[in-house]
Amino acid sequence: MGSNKVAVIGAVLAMLAILQLAEAQTQHVVGGSEGWKIPSNDSTYQDWANNQNFSVGDILVFNFVTNQHDVVEVPKDSYDICSPEFAMNTTIMKGPAHLTLNSSGQFYYICSFGTHCIQGQKLAIIVSNSSSSSLAPSPQSSWSPAVVTTTPTAAAAFSLIFIFSFI
Repeated sequence: MGSNKVAVIGAVLAMLAILQLAEAQTQHVVGGSEGWKIPSNDSTYQDWANNQNFSVGDILVFNFVTNQHDVVEVPKDSYDICSPEFAMNTTIMKGPAHLTLNSSGQFYYICSFGTHCIQGQKLAIIVSNSSSSSLAPSPQSSWSPAVVTTTPTAAAAFSLIFIFSFI
């Protein structure tokens, strides 16, 4: 195999690795354009989460005004009663807050200011190991969330076929 072909194959593999890494680090702006604040209804953040696909490596962006809100990761029982008493990590007081999803599983976040959580400023998500599917748990104890699925990016496969057709 000529050195040009080896260089092209190496470049293609590097490009695919970059595409895969970029795909794995999706930034999710919690609440979309509304940001992290007291929502207009109790299901705002759950509705938003049900339309997302959370994977290990993704980043949650909580946009809020510093000293008016916070982000506290709590266990499910604390989430259900809106209590920051058993917070799992340090409370983030400065907005905007960026949280990297480092492991798969269920995660629960609340705002501990006043009655913000009771008014619906709380988020429950399920993080998957890959970008194939993810669910957002419902705030109720029995839940049947919407399933969100994605298919592998066809562009990467097309790029390989296209490039290798010229080798």
